[in-house]
Amino acid sequence: MLVWGSFICLIFIFLALDLGVFHKNEHVIKSKEAGIWTAIWVTVALSFSAVIYWLFASGIIDNPTGLTPKGAVLKYITGYLIELSLSVDNVFVIAVIFSAFKIPPIYQHRVLFWGILGAIVFRALMIVFGVALITKFEWIIYVFGVFLLYTAFKMLRSDDDTFDPKKSMVFRNIKKLYPITTAIKGHDFFVKRMGVTAATPLFVALVVIELTDILFALDSIPAILAITADPFIVFSSNILAILGLRSMYFLISRMLEKFRYINYSLVVILAFVGLKMLFSHHIEIPEWVSLSVISMSLVAGIVSSLLIPQSEVSEGV
Repeated sequence: MLVWGSFICLIFIFLALDLGVFHKNEHVIKSKEAGIWTAIWVTVALSFSAVIYWLFASGIIDNPTGLTPKGAVLKYITGYLIELSLSVDNVFVIAVIFSAFKIPPIYQHRVLFWGILGAIVFRALMIVFGVALITKFEWIIYVFGVFLLYTAFKMLRSDDDTFDPKKSMVFRNIKKLYPITTAIKGHDFFVKRMGVTAATPLFVALVVIELTDILFALDSIPAILAITADPFIVFSSNILAILGLRSMYFLISRMLEKFRYINYSLVVILAFVGLKMLFSHHIEIPEWVSLSVISMSLVAGIVSSLLIPQSEVSEGV
């Protein structure tokens, strides 16, 4: 429990420094600043692999799956890359939500900050239940595997689907439960006018992003559980990945059109992890193979997006 408590405290220290010190004065996050912060978060996450090695080598942390220190590090990095890659798809949706509710760029960091807090709580609960299910019912891994394959197929077929947050069930239910104003007053989530407290577009965007993250977690958490059932590795790799999601959003949201093939990378990753789950009791796939497939899929998607001109894509449609 000491290790878990220390890690959670470290996360909240990071968040407090982020909002209270480095982003105390609200401003529009430029690409250069976002790039620097993305590099910082990735460095922090990868450096944490040294902590993982030390924890498993010293025996300070419980090791229910019997991992070696080197094996724990490989599974941590693989899990981190899976969550980081699947977060790219989340960036696309966040951009659509901010655009639909006309959230000014100067307040977007604040919305994402509070969204991260909620994501930490919800993902912790999902990880605890997911690990418990796999530990108690080994057959559940097949359910997760089929679900990931279905998600990959659905993602492959959803190129032409458009997501409109204002037509979503979440937005309709919020309107029924609470008054909503179209006015934005600073960074406030609620405003009071004529004695009535109403939610601003910032709050609505926050709720929609929060619930959307839960839906994305339904994909990413089973994917990481395919790599390892060790709860600390699953939790730490997941949380450190989503901590960098905000800076990643500001870095690549302005270049969405350039990453035309990244969805195909995600399809390959989800399909591979799903198949790995289905054959987990029959074929043992080395961790370096999983890490290689995930890394190569991401690199291939990014390189293809940058090298193949847009005109060629348009002509082929």
